[in-house]
Amino acid sequence: MDSVYSSMKDRVPAPLFSLLQKTGELAEQRRVRVYAVGGFVRDLLLGVPNLDLDLVVEGDGIRFAKALAQRYRARVTTHARFGTATVTLADGQTLDVATARIESYEAPGALPTVQRSSIKEDLRRRDFTINTLAIRLNPDHFGELVDLHGGLRDLQNKTIRVLHSLSFIDDPTRLFRAIRFEQRLNFQLDQDTVVLMKEAVSMKICHRLLANRLSTELHRVLSERRPTKTLARLADFNLLQFIHPRLKWTSGLDRLLDARLNGEVETEADERHLVHRLTKQG
Repeated sequence: MDSVYSSMKDRVPAPLFSLLQKTGELAEQRRVRVYAVGGFVRDLLLGVPNLDLDLVVEGDGIRFAKALAQRYRARVTTHARFGTATVTLADGQTLDVATARIESYEAPGALPTVQRSSIKEDLRRRDFTINTLAIRLNPDHFGELVDLHGGLRDLQNKTIRVLHSLSFIDDPTRLFRAIRFEQRLNFQLDQDTVVLMKEAVSMKICHRLLANRLSTELHRVLSERRPTKTLARLADFNLLQFIHPRLKWTSGLDRLLDARLNGEVETEADERHLVHRLTKQG
């Protein structure tokens, strides 16, 4: 397997690099395997700063998180249903720790039922290949890259690729995430992924999502660096209908949102004036 030790040493701040090493040492002492996974690994390889650390433990993730918290006199919050925990250090750094698991869905859009498993199975359940990359942290393998689904290749080719044909059926929020990653990273959607997205939209699969999950996805879209481009792309896939049935993407709405983001709209009166101006201009 490839090693990304040099990239970690060069790009990860020294305190966080040391924390990763000590986390691996603790895992070795407790005879479990621990991995950094997901966005941290993806962005590390892209050269993008990302201090949001997700760890996966082959073993009891909650027990490991508690041991880590005790070692650093940190706070820990646990979520027993999913076998996850969040460790918050004194300096504010957080580590999300999860038990390696497999997931099953009783119905499209439902929250998953989880079962403890291996890192191989855990990575297989994820959304896109670029998010399946993992880095081993145990001392004898520190910096070893785990790439089981061609994630590194797709990073290099700037491609968003879904892992399996039922991915969007299992979790329709992945439709929104695909667009967010495409626009944030300036990547392209794989053609088979596009076909699967269109099929899922035509099935109205997002109607099965709870309102709070859709609201969360919309909030994430609006938090992106270029939200108007992301919203326009959602409109290309007819996804705005699931946010509101009458929501359409227009040049006026584009300019209104840009005005809000640029601070041109400060009061409700400003907004009414701008809306009136835009509707008159088309």
